[in-house]
Amino acid sequence: MDKTVIARTPEEMEEIGVDLAATLDHGMIVSIIGPLGAGKTTLVKGIAKGLLITEAVVSPTYLLARDYDGTIPLHHLDAYRVDSLRELDEVGLVDLLPPETGVSVIEWPERIDGLVELSDLLVQIDHQLADERVVTVRQTTPIARESRGRTPHSTPPEGRS
Repeated sequence: MDKTVIARTPEEMEEIGVDLAATLDHGMIVSIIGPLGAGKTTLVKGIAKGLLITEAVVSPTYLLARDYDGTIPLHHLDAYRVDSLRELDEVGLVDLLPPETGVSVIEWPERIDGLVELSDLLVQIDHQLADERVVTVRQTTPIARESRGRTPHSTPPEGRS
């Protein structure tokens, strides 16, 4: 799935997230890249809405990650304050790359060497005009998964969905 869409309002950005949610499956990683204020968290709110998550979605900047239960679990990570995959490992979050169950959606993945390369989908948000965001979604081939021993779309462990 490669596509480019224009979002002019937060509601349109959320709707892009809802559409994106329909393509997600267990074990996937979605990286969202864009400048501060581009609408990354708003897009994640739309993904959560598409996964039928009713809990309010907020940026996990200071917590690094938040988990939400929906049709499949959503692991929302923010790499803004993290310098390396090793740091994610030290706090137990590297197990979400990829997750055994659910989907991991990561804001600011470009700040950590090698993180974008783990992604199944890359979402780039660019400011076009003050009120326009160009959202490009690209399917990618995760290149560093073999060493982690898990691949996307694998069946979740017994009793977890």
